[in-house]
Amino acid sequence: MDADLPAPEDFTAARAQLGGRIVRTPVVALEQDAIATQLRPGTRAAIKLELFQHAGSFKARGNLLGVERLDPDAREAGVVAASGGNHAMALAWAAAAGGVGARLVMPRDTDPYRVDYCRRMGAEIDLIERRTEMFDVMNRIAESEGRVVMHPFNAEHMILGAGTIGLEILEDLPDVDMVVVSVGGGGLIGGIASAIRQKRPQCRVIGVEPFGADSLYRSLEAGEPVRLETVSTIADSLASPLALPYSFAIAQQTVDAVVRISDDAMRETMVLMRDALKIVAEPACAAALAALLGPLAERSEGKSVCVIACGSNIGQERYLSILDGS
Repeated sequence: MDADLPAPEDFTAARAQLGGRIVRTPVVALEQDAIATQLRPGTRAAIKLELFQHAGSFKARGNLLGVERLDPDAREAGVVAASGGNHAMALAWAAAAGGVGARLVMPRDTDPYRVDYCRRMGAEIDLIERRTEMFDVMNRIAESEGRVVMHPFNAEHMILGAGTIGLEILEDLPDVDMVVVSVGGGGLIGGIASAIRQKRPQCRVIGVEPFGADSLYRSLEAGEPVRLETVSTIADSLASPLALPYSFAIAQQTVDAVVRISDDAMRETMVLMRDALKIVAEPACAAALAALLGPLAERSEGKSVCVIACGSNIGQERYLSILDGS
């Protein structure tokens, strides 16, 4: 599929627009014994800690760009989104920062930590019983109230926001050979890959999906966006049931491969990140490191690798239940 990649100057402009209002998240070497001993010889690994971002995830970048690009009428009407995860929290934060009203449609079984955060940011919350009805409810609200729908990944501002992460990686790791990115809808990997591959084409960008939510993996195999019949994974932030045309076309042009991992691999890496890095990671946050230590171990040998800790918003009860397998 065809889609014009944002030009390098587009990413530079997006970074300038975000200015000092986005956290310049750190890149930390993975030299802790518990991790380093699991790497292949010569692998130099680092982790980009985007969970330290505003609202706890990379999505703050793209959402702030999206809110700031609203015209006056749209700002007056406000924004709406359907999400039970990091996108909802990031949009609530960006809308509050931009003085724009936000209304969020969330599943009733959403982690209460996330719901509470959105409410503290001033967002209106609609809790619904069926996840399958979220987007229908969102669209009805958009039509009746004139609100602008803010998509979690299939939008240029989300690609540009994610691309600013790529620029930071190149500054901190100018010789990086491989970047490993967890994949939900494809906006994060599409933005990072577009920004990095245009400046350092020899760098390989690899996506990671759960076996139970592998829409980008299957879409790349099919050569077109596909919709999954079922989604089953503990990584709710990666549980997109489909790829969409714009973000898929960007990924198709810039992503080298997608590998898949099990829920158990994410659980094991959540424990590893807790013990070695002192980080409470949700499954999506642990996915990239799980892939580096698993299916990408051989491919990473002798290379400089950066894994993305994309975000982590999880309450204690949910965290413990995942580790317990319940």
